[in-house]
Amino acid sequence: MTNSQHVAVITSDEQALIIASDLAEDFKRDSALRDRERRLPHPELEVFSRSGLWGISVPKEYGGAGVSNVTLARVIALIAQADGSLGQIPQNHFYALEVLRVNGNHEQKQRLYAEVLAGQRFGNALAELGTKTAHDRVTSLTRDGSGYRINGRKFYATGAIYAQRIPTSVVDENGVQQLAFVPRNSKGLSVIDDWSGFGQRTTGSGSVVFEDVFVAAEDVIPFQSAFERPTPVGPLAQILHAAIDTGIARAAYEDALHFVRTKTRPWIDATHEKATDDPLTLKSFGHLSIRLHAAEALLERAGEYLDKAQADTDAETVAAASIAVAEARALSTEVSLAAGSTLFELAGSQATLIEHGLDRHWRNARVHTLHDPVRWKYHAVGNYYLNDENPPLRGTI
Repeated sequence: MTNSQHVAVITSDEQALIIASDLAEDFKRDSALRDRERRLPHPELEVFSRSGLWGISVPKEYGGAGVSNVTLARVIALIAQADGSLGQIPQNHFYALEVLRVNGNHEQKQRLYAEVLAGQRFGNALAELGTKTAHDRVTSLTRDGSGYRINGRKFYATGAIYAQRIPTSVVDENGVQQLAFVPRNSKGLSVIDDWSGFGQRTTGSGSVVFEDVFVAAEDVIPFQSAFERPTPVGPLAQILHAAIDTGIARAAYEDALHFVRTKTRPWIDATHEKATDDPLTLKSFGHLSIRLHAAEALLERAGEYLDKAQADTDAETVAAASIAVAEARALSTEVSLAAGSTLFELAGSQATLIEHGLDRHWRNARVHTLHDPVRWKYHAVGNYYLNDENPPLRGTI
């Protein structure tokens, strides 16, 4: 996207939700086709960017709408309901903007936020293969005159293939992690489309290689320090993941309703005749409905806790936000998988399920919910309530 293209200016939470709802209707139309053919959503992302939604978390003092996290999560859930991959692609964009908010200086915020408001997309190059733990990094940042050089390889770089900048976690010469906002067209930077997941197929979550890539000093901000003190960076990352799963769950649930009402008995008028009296089917929908509504309520509650942590950041507010988000994340994981499975159970082995791409909901949920182990969410929640132990400060809680 170029700065010459018009980008809408969103000024309120209400406006953001209206635009997201309208976009979701459009994105839903060909989502099954994009999944089946692995058609990368470049045109859809241009529309998404021009809508102004990628800038809604920019603080008001820097020209953005500064929407609540309740609204941000709802926007992501709406887009993910329409297309799970499109819902995930901006996740690390908003994550990088939160790191910028808590650790960037005024000049960096002013410049990078302005790029976002002009329609620029940020991807990510964070995760690495072959390190001792999932949190270790070896991609290097070494001083070179007025800037730095980056060398290393990343994987699971969701959004990088679509981005104008790729925020990259790097380790400086003192062994400290920094976040470098690297321009996508930098010499020596290669984005490789080698993502082969059977779900979330069009996220473009491939690899990024840095070979002596230059980055200006002003494009590097502290990263490690965001987890050496209480900040909302971790729960902000996680609430977006919960929103993606909640959106996928809602899509599977709605398609399951439609399938049972029409596909199993296409001759009925679903508005005037019961779709079924089968007690097991009714029980399945009752059970699923309750868990889905609970997940949506927990997502909204988590956003409220996160808003408090951003407004008044200390150990207690960040811990409370992390736990509220962990609760939402745990249930959204379960209900997204359950919704997709219920659709399979009710449809049986009918070819219609595959023909209409309805299998994608379970595949999307299965792949995305593996992002980080949900069992640790339960551990953190139990430890918090039983032992008064705050969760660790990291991006996965």
